[in-house]
Amino acid sequence: MKYINVILLFLLSIFYSNYSQADDLVISELQKGGKIVFIRHSLAPGNGDPDNIDLKKCDTQRNLNQEGVEQSKKIGKLFKDNNIKIDKVLSSEWCRCKDTARLAFNKFMTADFLNSFYSSKFAKNKNIKIFNLKKYIKNYKGKKNLIFITHYVVISEVLDYASSSGEIVVSDKNFNIIGTLEINY
Repeated sequence: MKYINVILLFLLSIFYSNYSQADDLVISELQKGGKIVFIRHSLAPGNGDPDNIDLKKCDTQRNLNQEGVEQSKKIGKLFKDNNIKIDKVLSSEWCRCKDTARLAFNKFMTADFLNSFYSSKFAKNKNIKIFNLKKYIKNYKGKKNLIFITHYVVISEVLDYASSSGEIVVSDKNFNIIGTLEINY
């Protein structure tokens, strides 16, 4: 039993140190600037939105819960504490994305090319949204980081990556993933 505990502690220390090193490498890349940063909106329990969704009315949408609020604040703290420079923060027009952006970064603008196309109501917009997103990134000339607060389906479509709520996915302009940071709530 004593040996099992020693082995477990050893394995945990390896995992923990590798995790920290991976986080440090991603933060270091962000500090250099010029990255495209996709952030899936913070925790908003459920799946999809009600059929009566109205983008101008938050009470018709799935919204952040208290853990999502705290997670959003931690995202902003990570950027501030690590002196990560930001050029722009753009958000989907969904309330859970706008709330994530506001709580994390305070200043943001909305961009409809970051909107979800998960439900059948919005699925017809998928191709034009992705086209406009890629066009925006292609034309981006900033030296600081460009932040996108968006949805699982957008990140999955552009980066072929399954993101968690509040996860930060860092890429270059060619959509090569540099690394990810999971922000727990």
